[in-house]
Formats: sequence, C-alpha cells, structure tokens
Amino acid sequence: MKKTIIFIIIEPYADWEYAFLATALQDRISDRNSDYQVKTMSVTKKQVRSIGGFTTIPDFSLNIIPQTFSGIVLVGGYSWRTEQAGCIFPFVNRAYRDGKIIGAICDATVFLGMNGLLNERKHTSNSMDELVKTAGEIYTGRDLYTCKQAVRDGNLITANGTGYLEFAKEYLYALGAYPNDYIEEYYRLYKKGNSNI
Repeated sequence: MKKTIIFIIIEPYADWEYAFLATALQDRISDRNSDYQVKTMSVTKKQVRSIGGFTTIPDFSLNIIPQTFSGIVLVGGYSWRTEQAGCIFPFVNRAYRDGKIIGAICDATVFLGMNGLLNERKHTSNSMDELVKTAGEIYTGRDLYTCKQAVRDGNLITANGTGYLEFAKEYLYALGAYPNDYIEEYYRLYKKGNSNI
C-alpha cells in the first residue's frame, strides 16, 4: 500500500513550486516506481484556484484528515499570512511534533516562522529580512537562517520560491523515496537539461 504525502494548498497557490516533487512521488524516477501517493488538502473541500489559473478540488479538509500519512508539503502562494492559513496551523504543528516530514516553500516558510517552527532548525526563506519583519518576536531562529535555495535539517525542508528543484531533491532525500543516485539524476536532468552533467 502506498504511503501518503499531503500537499496543503491555499488559494491562490503557486503551481510551479510543487510540480517536480509531486511528479517524482506520484509516478517514478527512471525505471523505479515510487512507494508514495500525493493527496491535496485545504481548509475546506471547496475548489482552490492556483496563481496560474488551475482549479483543484482538495482530497482532504480540516474536517476530513487521514489517520496515517508520511509527510506534508506547504505549497507557497499569496495567502500564508492570512487568518485562513492560521486555521491550518494545529494540523501542521501536530505533524511537526509527530516527526512527519515537513516541507515548506516560498511564503509558506514565513508561515512556519510566524508560528515558531523555525526557531530550532536550520532553514531558509525568500529573505531573512522579510521573515524577521513578518514573524516578529515569535521568530528567534535568525542565527539558523541559511541563504540557500533549499535547506534540510532533519525532517524539516524549507526553500525559497525559486528553489523548487532543490526543494524536491531535499524532500526526496528526507523521505528516502529513492536511492541517492536516482534522486541526483532526477535533479540534474531538470536543472541542467541532462542527467549526465
């Protein structure tokens, strides 16, 4: 039975930021199939629009949460600083405390900072200044900020909005979803246009 990774989307969400990770999890890399399946979640089961104009009907909502899952992905977008996003925090916090693999990209990293989940782990975001300004006194992890496309510290993966390939790679590593050489080949193929480079 396939293990579930839940992609959390809030309207309007950033289509491109999850695409490479979701594909690698839902399908295969090279000749090896994944042991994972991708499911989506939002505050409600109502359709959610992406920044690029795609419509998604979430598999889960805050009222319909699966009992078992291996990790969550907070997909970036324009709504992670809203009251609606705040409704999702108890679920995210529980997953974090339970040791699930947690991934956040772009402004979803600010959401983690605003809720105190970046204070003990190395992390990145779109900009440290923006993270400090938005998260305020709750954010005390400034010394752990790393200016990189994506950062993995244990079960936490963070990335800036242009680090979607690096984000995919680090999340796949955190899961142990494929052998390391498969993950590197996948990353090089889409980063360089050739897996042999």
